[in-house]
Amino acid sequence: MERESNFRLLNLRKLLFEKTDEQNELGIQEMIERLQLEMPDTSFDKRTIKRDLEILDETDFEIVRNTGKFGKILYSHQARLFETYELRLIIDAILSARFITEKEKNNLIDKVKKLTSKRIANTLPEPILFSQTSSMDYEMVKLNIDFVHRAISEKRVLTYQYGKYNIHKEFEYNRDGDKYFVEPYALIWQNDYYYLIGRFQQNDQMRHYRLDRIRHIEISETKFVRNNFNLQDYVNQSFHMFAGEEIWIKIRFHKDLVNVVLDRFGQEADMKELDENYFVLKTKAKLSAGLINWILTWGNKAKVLEPEHLKERMKSQIQKMMEVYE
Repeated sequence: MERESNFRLLNLRKLLFEKTDEQNELGIQEMIERLQLEMPDTSFDKRTIKRDLEILDETDFEIVRNTGKFGKILYSHQARLFETYELRLIIDAILSARFITEKEKNNLIDKVKKLTSKRIANTLPEPILFSQTSSMDYEMVKLNIDFVHRAISEKRVLTYQYGKYNIHKEFEYNRDGDKYFVEPYALIWQNDYYYLIGRFQQNDQMRHYRLDRIRHIEISETKFVRNNFNLQDYVNQSFHMFAGEEIWIKIRFHKDLVNVVLDRFGQEADMKELDENYFVLKTKAKLSAGLINWILTWGNKAKVLEPEHLKERMKSQIQKMMEVYE
């Protein structure tokens, strides 16, 4: 009899952990019906289940009790070792580790998903991820991750304000602070930042938004139908990376490129205002063909000042580009 009671208690605990959370609750009769499937040769009564719930609650397996429609008493277990955004961070980190085999990644992710309810676990698909994250406004970003993740799983339109930094590193809103209405398609980790990829409703175009630049995000009641979209193709066409030997460089940029520079070199970048149109960046950078091509991307709005050997490489590359058109 004691063994049967222990087995019932363990099954009840497992049922509450896997099937209930903040948005899913069960009544006593529903618990009995589900337990009957696991223990078909055992009989249950409501008083026994209520007593078991009290025991679980007393042993630090918190049981939340609410009143539903028509006065029905509903129970759930809502406490989790990890929040949803934390589970997402763990999964993203596993997927971004290039040295882990695909089989091992799947095995690890399956284990991580067992740390929460099945409902939440089912909203944790394998995202496309690339490099490790850098430091940013963590408190804000982790909340944005939760909002975006939930909006993607529920297919609901996100609303928020979006902006960038000026030469004085002050945050300014785009579009005069008007709200963005975006259908969220994916959340990815790329170039040391989290990005939301979604359809901007105002012009029906696919765009990506840095989560640390999103402010006052909300999930609207409006649902959307996801169109056919190749996420991998979008990522391949929209994000670029490069690496090489690290050197000190000094570059003059037009002020239009303030946020480009901050994105690439971070908030601690040494930026000095030169005049009303230009500023000078002094920083360490990885010397490579990728860096040269990145600088050339900005045309006459970027000019290398130091070191001399980088200037010569820039001139040589520009000459080669000119020869293509001769």
